[in-house]
Amino acid sequence: MDSKIKSIEIALKNEMRERDFYLKQSEKSADPLGKKMFATLAEEEEEHYKYLVELHNELKSAGKWPEEISVVINETNVGKVLDELVDRVNPSNIATADDKEAIKVAINFEKEAYEFYKGLVNQAGNPDEKTLFELLAALEMEHVVSLEETLLYFDDPGEWFAQYEKPTLDG
Repeated sequence: MDSKIKSIEIALKNEMRERDFYLKQSEKSADPLGKKMFATLAEEEEEHYKYLVELHNELKSAGKWPEEISVVINETNVGKVLDELVDRVNPSNIATADDKEAIKVAINFEKEAYEFYKGLVNQAGNPDEKTLFELLAALEMEHVVSLEETLLYFDDPGEWFAQYEKPTLDG
């Protein structure tokens, strides 16, 4: 059980580190899309953190995986940010090199979190534990995909539209 508690403590530190990074980047970014993307990521990492705090407390007090624990965590909204803002922002790039670099750092954070949670899936001792860590891994991978799409949009809006908006030719 000590290893599970330590794993959750590592996850807590990671979620908080990511949240703090995203809050800072949201404040720094002049780009409306970057600002909203980072703010949304910060909110979601905060939600993961709060959930893991509850789990950590239950693990410490019971000394075992809780028999009754919700494995429901809200879906990620990060992918929706790009879809909602793309028509309203000018891709002529308010996004700075710092924004782009921050997204690259964020992609690495999220990939590391994905791998961490996938490792916990493999160590899971019961189906609820496995389901929880699979869910967290999936959410982190959705963050990766959304961040990669955002980076592509910042780097090459035309290519982003070609890949994700699926333009058609009339006539």
